[in-house]
Amino acid sequence: MQPDVPDTAPRFLRTPDAAKRLGLSPRTLEKHRCFGTGPIYHKLGGRIVYTVADIDDWAAAGMRRSTSDPGPGLATTRRRAASDRGR
Repeated sequence: MQPDVPDTAPRFLRTPDAAKRLGLSPRTLEKHRCFGTGPIYHKLGGRIVYTVADIDDWAAAGMRRSTSDPGPGLATTRRRAASDRGR
């Protein structure tokens, strides 16, 4: 039987660490949050945090094989147009 080894990886990442993992600036990640185009986040009190799995899932949604590949999902920085929001 192996002894219990504590998990040293953080369960949640704050915005600067999440942005670093994605290769983005923290400000870009904040804009994604405002536009609703970024990874899923959690609000714990006044703090915004991301799980590593949610960050990786969002990045995977932007994966493409070519410029014409529609891909599995949307990982974009553009603000959604009013017509996209159902207005």
